[in-house]
Amino acid sequence: MNTIIIPVKDLAGAKALYSALLGTKPEMDEPYYVGFKVGTQDVGLDPNGHSKGMPAPVCYWHVDDLDAHLRDAAAAGATVRQEPTHVGGTRRIAMLEDSDGNVVGLLSDSPA
Repeated sequence: MNTIIIPVKDLAGAKALYSALLGTKPEMDEPYYVGFKVGTQDVGLDPNGHSKGMPAPVCYWHVDDLDAHLRDAAAAGATVRQEPTHVGGTRRIAMLEDSDGNVVGLLSDSPA
């Protein structure tokens, strides 16, 4: 788990708060996403997260084969909450929901 994405409604306010909490300025600062790097941990603020179905912060596992992991997780009982989506370059993400309603993310930097 290398990436945590936090859905926010007030991007400017969240950016100020997380800059103070994390003790660093964002590495990426765009109207659609603000991203921080703390050691090996990525922390992102997504102003569109709520509309994408993120009820709370989502932890993303980095995987080599997103489609295979998604297929295996669904076969094991997970519900696909967000199909694989390109979010820049070769990066794709997907979200799953376990039987308890917990949302889990998958992230891959491998081309599809």
